[in-house]
Amino acid sequence: VMSELPITSGVRFLRSHKIAFIPHLYVWEEHGGTAHSAASLGVDEHQVIKTLVLETEIRKPLIVLMHGDREVSTKSLARFLGCKSVQPCSPQNVTRYTGYQVGGCSPFGIRQSLPIYAESTILELPRLFINGGKRGFLIEITPAALAPLSPTPVRVAI
Repeated sequence: VMSELPITSGVRFLRSHKIAFIPHLYVWEEHGGTAHSAASLGVDEHQVIKTLVLETEIRKPLIVLMHGDREVSTKSLARFLGCKSVQPCSPQNVTRYTGYQVGGCSPFGIRQSLPIYAESTILELPRLFINGGKRGFLIEITPAALAPLSPTPVRVAI
């Protein structure tokens, strides 16, 4: 058991919902992304899930959960949402909406209630690794642990 478990609002959310998770700490690297965290943990980057905070052209924020080794097609996502365009939020807005820093953004325990979309194949993985709310901190969960977030399945990966 790790003595240095960060107590983030994500961890508090998981505990309050009685969701089992395995914490994994690693040395965070600026611009290292999921390739670095996957290598640090010795897992397939496909199982490392990015929490991406995006907004529509009218500044409506939303979260997309995406495989580490894939990108979001903003065209496909905009089409799915029925809006003109979608783009990544600024780092300041990521923090404003979620309470987390870029690179340490978890879908659990976010400051504002945002709509959450998940690439549908994520929900088929046996285990996944997702940010626990701090840079250098991933949590290992089953897709069932995402249930309290009520993610809408999408197919927007490229």
